[in-house]
Amino acid sequence: MANRSFYDLIIVGGGPAGLSAGIYALRASMRTVLIEKGAPGGQVALSAEVENYPAVKNKSGFELAQSFLEHAQEYNLEVLSQEVSAIEPGLDHHTVRLNGAEVLKAHAIIIATGGTPRKLNIPGEDENYGKGVSYCAVCDGFFFRDKVVAVVGGGDTAAEEALYLAKITKKVYLIHRRNTLRASMILQKRLETDPNIEILWNTVAKAIRAEGDEVCAMDLEDTYSGDKRRLTTDGAFIFIGFEPNNQLVPAGTRMNADGYVVTDDKCETNIDGIYAIGDLREKYARQIVLSAADGCTAALASAHYVEIKRSAGL
Repeated sequence: MANRSFYDLIIVGGGPAGLSAGIYALRASMRTVLIEKGAPGGQVALSAEVENYPAVKNKSGFELAQSFLEHAQEYNLEVLSQEVSAIEPGLDHHTVRLNGAEVLKAHAIIIATGGTPRKLNIPGEDENYGKGVSYCAVCDGFFFRDKVVAVVGGGDTAAEEALYLAKITKKVYLIHRRNTLRASMILQKRLETDPNIEILWNTVAKAIRAEGDEVCAMDLEDTYSGDKRRLTTDGAFIFIGFEPNNQLVPAGTRMNADGYVVTDDKCETNIDGIYAIGDLREKYARQIVLSAADGCTAALASAHYVEIKRSAGL
């Protein structure tokens, strides 16, 4: 079946996990294509700064994403800027259908579709998206220069984005539902010492208010007392985690209660020759370095799988 539509490996998703898989797949001499509907880099490209990737002291997320892409291109990784409509498992090979009706086949598939920002699902959130509600400080922070903004969340991403916004806005309120943050201690110390950041503990957002086409306030509630108040703010930045992009995961693939794909230590799903990596996969922590490691693991495992298929004459 040697033709332009048949590959050893198809990678769906072009974030750090997918690009790392591409690098290792090509080093294993597999005929590989990576399919990404957006700009390569995934969520990391939206990060203001990356300080915890080994050997990279400080780099913007966009720069790191470009480094991943350029490294993969050094090996002549084929990249298709198209959208996948379906992944269909098979006995002899697996199939990937593109939105343009094109069909690609491969011995193995690595799914690296990542996740999307989780929403608060409160009144005013969807209605004011792009009008003051944002899920990306790097993308939209510029529009709030010298204004007051609120950040919702308590993990590393919320802390990093709050610190970024504090450099360009007049005031940042960090809203967290508990009395302790989940962010790393180094980030917590920076939050505590930044004069432009005020943490609102034990507080949840109940609604986002707007006047005309601009956000003007948020309705808040104390999780202990139940007291309600209105916070005046020009923007609401929401960083409360991610939902796995599992829409393309084939039916019958094992997933946990939260929709993350369950794999073995080779990142292989319960379907032979189909792997899940990065933020799509169930695991203890979600970091860029772990996504890159997943890419390496899945590529090496798929190379072994493909070699077995080749030896069998398939």
